Amino acid sequence: MLKTILSGVVRVGIKPVLRPSFPVSFQRRWVNGLTSMLPAPRRTRASVQPMNGVTAERVTVGKPADALAILYLHGGGYCIGSPRGYRVITGRFARSAGVAVFTPDYRLAPEHPHPAALDDAICAYRWLRQQGLRHIAIAGDSAGAGLTLATAIALRDAGEPMPVALALISPWLDLAGQGETFKTHVQRDPSQSPNALARWAQAYANGLPLDHPLCSPLYADLTGLPPIRIHVGSEEILLSDSLRLRERAIAAGVDIQLREFEGLWHDFQLHAGMLKDADVSLAELGGFLRSRLDSQAFSGASDSDAQAERSREEIAIEPRGHARELP
Repeated sequence: MLKTILSGVVRVGIKPVLRPSFPVSFQRRWVNGLTSMLPAPRRTRASVQPMNGVTAERVTVGKPADALAILYLHGGGYCIGSPRGYRVITGRFARSAGVAVFTPDYRLAPEHPHPAALDDAICAYRWLRQQGLRHIAIAGDSAGAGLTLATAIALRDAGEPMPVALALISPWLDLAGQGETFKTHVQRDPSQSPNALARWAQAYANGLPLDHPLCSPLYADLTGLPPIRIHVGSEEILLSDSLRLRERAIAAGVDIQLREFEGLWHDFQLHAGMLKDADVSLAELGGFLRSRLDSQAFSGASDSDAQAERSREEIAIEPRGHARELP
């Protein structure tokens, strides 16, 4: 019954507003207002943290483990969304993984198209490394999940130290919209519509081909990526993105597992605290990330100083300073 009610609320209160008939500025205000009301876990603390010039939130629940971190990249079609609206997810990752979660407020399209979001994500990751954190996982939802995969690919291609794991929630991986469910699930999906995604895709790609591998990482070479876990709803028009990624990752020799939640929609994890499957999903993904962080830390796996410093280029290090706590 609750699942049906929440699905109806999303279909009536979210899906119509995301269509191109509404300006992006209104979509931002509407979605940020709604998601900011979603309940984070008890004892969640959030503070502002600059990361190489990118403003971010640092979210913790209790005392986080030292030397471990999760970088979380929020969703919103590369055009909307903010760290504040995702504490319902980041707070639960902080609790289940027992580490600090950093959510960069990366630049959004259409004002800042590709590669702005990717550049900001890489800057945030580098900042974590510069603070002495050698074991970092990356997670994200929707467009943020696509950005998570693109960030790992860009780091690999640059020869930089890789994250220990990737967790993808309802990933948007193909801006060209070539998946089968992009057509078959239009009526089933209470959240997303092809025309809404097409508008955001054009705004983000800014003239690049929609299948460019750093805009649509489904088309990238996946060789050498860390273990990946995907959680996706059966009703999503983006379900095919997850299924095709699993197929391509297996072919590339990547450790990947996918869990499909029957009867659920895009980003259903935003209903954590109300929907049992959302709680289960975030606890499971958080546990996976912590297990990967621990296995790398306990094995003593680390990078040489030469690799970490990347002799080919110099990265400006921003002083850490003091984080400012948020309400």
